[in-house]
Amino acid sequence: MTSTADHDHLRAQLDTLTTEAYRPELAEIDRRPTLDIARTMNDEDATVPAAVARRLPEIAAAIDATAARMARGGRLIYAGAGTAGRLGVLDASECPPTFNTDPSEVLGLIAGGPSAMVTAVEGAEDSKKFAIEDLSAIGLTDLDTVVGISASGRTPYAIGAVEHARALGALTIGLSCNADSALASAAEHGIEVVVGPELLTGSTRLKAGTAQKLVLNMLSTITMIRLGKTYGNLMVDVRASNEKLRARSRRIVALATGASDQEIETALRSTDGEVKNAILTLLGGVDAPTAAHLLDAADGHLRAALQAAKDH
Repeated sequence: MTSTADHDHLRAQLDTLTTEAYRPELAEIDRRPTLDIARTMNDEDATVPAAVARRLPEIAAAIDATAARMARGGRLIYAGAGTAGRLGVLDASECPPTFNTDPSEVLGLIAGGPSAMVTAVEGAEDSKKFAIEDLSAIGLTDLDTVVGISASGRTPYAIGAVEHARALGALTIGLSCNADSALASAAEHGIEVVVGPELLTGSTRLKAGTAQKLVLNMLSTITMIRLGKTYGNLMVDVRASNEKLRARSRRIVALATGASDQEIETALRSTDGEVKNAILTLLGGVDAPTAAHLLDAADGHLRAALQAAKDH
């Protein structure tokens, strides 16, 4: 049972957070015309990229450190509660189809487990113990990277995940939307994207959520670029699991090579639909088994494999 003293302490904490600040100038927003509210909200959202831009050096440092761990076999693991946890799960779930990662390589942990994706699990975010249990269940190692996500920067689940991971020697990143947050302090790499008070007081699924989504996009996408999952700006590791993605695969090979439709079909058939391998057979003038060998030797980096094919 939570005591009055606990409630008072939490209220005092919330009163200090920028993300929880009350904006008197918006006290009559519910009486405004809908278009006026939409314009105000849109103006608010437009400030988020600039807040992210102020943290780019910290974001880049975290990405380089993450890529170095993943190149050695580590995983990228997001941990958060509520909206922050859902955003982590969303980003993780997009990596297999986009970058052909194994589902175990990029993971999203949400306080309360999978059911919390669609239904709030009361109290789950308040436990550091739950975070430790969740990380233990996936066999956390010192090669892994754990990203704690929390708009307030004070969520026990996210902080507990980072503290436990750091104690085990894993790389830790703390993504928050308040300055001087406990989460950023607990992590090796603190990223504090301060977006200011929300349109609706304390509704951090708004600007804070947008900021977190933008940073997570960068963390996963640029890490995958560093790991050789792209060729230029082409998703050459895309997994063709449906008709749309099969069509995209053919288009990517065409953009990378300029080959004819027939050449592309032949190349993709010979490489079991692997886009990167097909490009290498066409640009490197090698057969499918050689392409597979060269890519394996180059740790999947197509540019390095192409150079090796020219020297072959």
